[in-house]
Amino acid sequence: MFRRGKERFRLQQQKQRPNILLITVDQMRWDCLSVMDHPIAETPNLDSLARSGVLFRSAYAATPTCIPARAAIFTGMSQRSHGRVGYQDRVPWNYEHTLPGELAKAGYHTQCVGKMHVYPTRSLCGFHNVVLHDGYFHYYRDKHSTLANQQFDECDDYLRWLRETAGAQHDITDLGLDCNASTVTRPWHLPEHMHPTNWTVTQSIDFLRRRDPGKPFFLWTSFVRPHSPLDPPQAYFDMYKDLEMPDPPVGDWVERTGGGSGSSDPTTIFGEVPARRLNRARAAYYALITHIDDQIGRLLNALQEYGVLRDTLIVFTSDHGEMIGDHHFYRKALPYEGSAKIPFLVYDPSGSLGFRKGAVVDEVVELRDIMPTLLDAAGAPVPESVDGSSLLPLCRKETAGRWREYIHGEHAFGALSNHYVTDGREKYIWYSQSGEEQLFDLSSDPQELVNLAAQPGREERIALWRERLIGELDGREEGYVDQGRLIAGRTPQACLSHIL
Repeated sequence: MFRRGKERFRLQQQKQRPNILLITVDQMRWDCLSVMDHPIAETPNLDSLARSGVLFRSAYAATPTCIPARAAIFTGMSQRSHGRVGYQDRVPWNYEHTLPGELAKAGYHTQCVGKMHVYPTRSLCGFHNVVLHDGYFHYYRDKHSTLANQQFDECDDYLRWLRETAGAQHDITDLGLDCNASTVTRPWHLPEHMHPTNWTVTQSIDFLRRRDPGKPFFLWTSFVRPHSPLDPPQAYFDMYKDLEMPDPPVGDWVERTGGGSGSSDPTTIFGEVPARRLNRARAAYYALITHIDDQIGRLLNALQEYGVLRDTLIVFTSDHGEMIGDHHFYRKALPYEGSAKIPFLVYDPSGSLGFRKGAVVDEVVELRDIMPTLLDAAGAPVPESVDGSSLLPLCRKETAGRWREYIHGEHAFGALSNHYVTDGREKYIWYSQSGEEQLFDLSSDPQELVNLAAQPGREERIALWRERLIGELDGREEGYVDQGRLIAGRTPQACLSHIL
């Protein structure tokens, strides 16, 4: 009798803790929500979450590419701690504490569907199970690599499903679009239900069917889109392809290239591409976002049908953004808003966490804050290795005067290797190879059109932000700081030595 009573009490406690649904997309800009007054993109389901939950308007990816951004989500660490300060494949993930691992220890049934982008590729990183689609696996597609004897579709669950469903001849490269081509597009060529976005939600719904009903669940639904290839289903492309697109912002600090570098390379980082091609790409990008939004609506409906929506805390964000023509830049890894700033929503349908419905938070937050937030909501201990902070007090407006002053972001990126510090109102940028400095007033200039560092009278503000960056970089192995000064030209590293 005593044991049965203890077991009933344990199950009752578990049922009182919220289920957790973390929804991430790949390469979605911060401003591509209609609730943020975007002039083109339509996101009715995400808008509904924002109006019923909490919208964070100053959320950033400290290191805005896929691998380091996901390291921040998985570990709750800053980039200095998790060691990934640029993009480098095939570096093992050996972190002692991970978000799914800590939730599993706390009694949660944990599942990821979609993109992980960890190494080894099939590493669970604390999940009980992973249904994987990372997109294009570069190192598995390289026929000359040491992994050439392992078939690509043995790692990728979506590709195996696609070949079983549509035919063995199919591949994710059938459209002829490169996985990093941000300036070319064509519609999806197969039935819509075979698109990776639909598949990710289908598999997520299947988890709801087969989850352990005696435990709260943690489900990470991780979309590969709107990351290129820009391949929306035809119906979604048709929504946008004939709309007049506003001109992308081009700052007074941008060197015009006359159309040279970008016009011939669909995977370009910088250059002026033909307006017609860019506008089609932007239409496809917004179409992919609306497609995701509709599929999120489908997932929310399934949560309702399974009777768990009200008991599920929902977080939505992106790993980083996409420049898609801003200042003639494309893709990510840059310190500008289009690349580093991300959408971020938190929604508690039950109201049990005390959130302010429809609240807007302007304090600066980062991907490292996801892990402590979800552990806090689950009543689980936060490991000492975590650098982020729980966002629950911000959602309740309980942190007046006690939040962080700024965040530091960076990315090793060759000649464009960069560091930035921002509080969401101002941003200071330092290019570590050239020593170039930029300062933007984001409150009055959110598109970063005017570089204030080039104007007289800004020396005091620049000195303040420079000192903050020096404090962040002091003691780093790259040697960015010497005798209290920033030193340009040091060799950037994608990974710090303590994780290699």
